[in-house]
Amino acid sequence: MRSSEGEGRGYVLLAVCGGIAAYKACEVLRSLQKAGRDVRVVMTEDAMRFVGTVTFEALSKHPVVTSLYGNPGDPIPHIRLAEGADLALVVPATANVMAKMAAGIADDALTSTLLATTCPVLVAPAMNVHMWRNPATQANVATLGKRGVRFVMPDSGMLACGEVGEGKLAPVNAIASAALGALGDDDVPRDLEGVRLLVTAGPTHEAIDPVRYIANSSSGKMGYAIATAAAARGADVTLVSGPVSLAAPAGVRVVSVVSASQMRDAAVDAFHDCDAAICAAAVSDYTPAEPADHKLKKSSEPLSSISLVETADILAELCSVRGDRPVVGFAAETTDLLQNAERKLRSKGASMIVANDVSRDDSTFGSDTDRVAFVSADGVEEFPCLPKAEVASRILDRLSPMIRVAQK
Repeated sequence: MRSSEGEGRGYVLLAVCGGIAAYKACEVLRSLQKAGRDVRVVMTEDAMRFVGTVTFEALSKHPVVTSLYGNPGDPIPHIRLAEGADLALVVPATANVMAKMAAGIADDALTSTLLATTCPVLVAPAMNVHMWRNPATQANVATLGKRGVRFVMPDSGMLACGEVGEGKLAPVNAIASAALGALGDDDVPRDLEGVRLLVTAGPTHEAIDPVRYIANSSSGKMGYAIATAAAARGADVTLVSGPVSLAAPAGVRVVSVVSASQMRDAAVDAFHDCDAAICAAAVSDYTPAEPADHKLKKSSEPLSSISLVETADILAELCSVRGDRPVVGFAAETTDLLQNAERKLRSKGASMIVANDVSRDDSTFGSDTDRVAFVSADGVEEFPCLPKAEVASRILDRLSPMIRVAQK
């Protein structure tokens, strides 16, 4: 039974789990209401220890389901809630509830409702850093992702327990934005539905010894903007990321790597099952030939020179096996921008090169804007200085028809 509210649409099912971040679910609810969405709430018993049902009932204007029993006039509340939902949003998702979701356990009102849903599911985890990093939790996240569950990955920062690391609930606006995107309320084209896309981002660190490394400059912002925009347009995105201080984009599968060798292996492995690739990472061109297994001491082991060897050319390797699949590369240049980008297009065999003049203050590493040009066999298209999100959108505008042609 669908709700008659919200212009004939169903509602958002907000599933609130027992964690200190449960109070943030109230803010998520209000954000969705401001966007014109009706919200219904189901809670675990543990969640009620942090925020009472009265709060959610007052905000949502609907009864809150906390048990499979004792619901007047509705003997099967979990089925009713599941059937009427356009989206199930789990905030905050605890390690325990995600484990139950992965195993198909339905031992309370919340997990029974989630098991009965046929609508999209979006999960925003929050927990202690060690619980988040635990292999069991990561395996459950991977399992749910393979089943189509989307994630708004946790941020890094100071946690309620006092530790610092991943596990902090993503910002409310990020969760609400991801929910509206999943509902199709954000006016973003869904032209990448069903497309499997590989994106590489960030730098690589090539070890000199356990505490020193060489690297190219990169904040990862461009690659992350592309992954975010692609996921919003419906793509199944695998983001192979070097070391960055950015939160994982909502609904994106992130493979974290450190070295160029690791990035090469992860990218090649992911590309087997992808329809296209965008190589935005600033991969180090060289790596120390013989990294030390201990910290080198200046007093006894002076580092007067470093013997280097070339790293694998990831873009060239992907292009060599791409077939008809489009592969987009980047060229960060300080001089002769277009000439160098055209040379790279030919030598690598890429579908398109995004040329970026990093000598400019508004287009350099770490900036929030870029002034780029698209270089392809069709010619050169230059753009004014734009926010990275807009650059990402325009890259995808060019990539989308390439993918459709390749899939015919």
